[in-house]
Amino acid sequence: MHLAYPAVLSALLFCTGLYGVLARRNAILVLMSVELMLNAVNLNLVAFDVWLSRTAEETLHSGQALTLFTIAIAAAEIGIGLAIVLAVYRNRGTSDIDKLRDTAEGHEPDGPDGPDSEGDAPAAEKAEATA
Repeated sequence: MHLAYPAVLSALLFCTGLYGVLARRNAILVLMSVELMLNAVNLNLVAFDVWLSRTAEETLHSGQALTLFTIAIAAAEIGIGLAIVLAVYRNRGTSDIDKLRDTAEGHEPDGPDGPDSEGDAPAAEKAEATA
């Protein structure tokens, strides 16, 4: 089998995963897209390892060993990622990435008009200052 077949399949998998990361709003679907990208890398590692082992006299199978490490790292990444997504879902009630943008600040995003033009203080603090 030629090297082009797994390379093209790997490129298609990687592009599908990249589209999923860039276009999806659900955090779980983004994690699944990252897994697709990692599997594309694994496919490339194994394909090039087999291709290089045919030309080399000594077969070390370093591509397959790197694939095992990549699988282990991907499993840990998914475990931690799902734990974070579940914790955020319990606290916020959504796994939509766009709505989770202001998680660190602890406040709702600004309205369509943006912040007030009079200064940096929020409207509630201005009302307390005038009262």
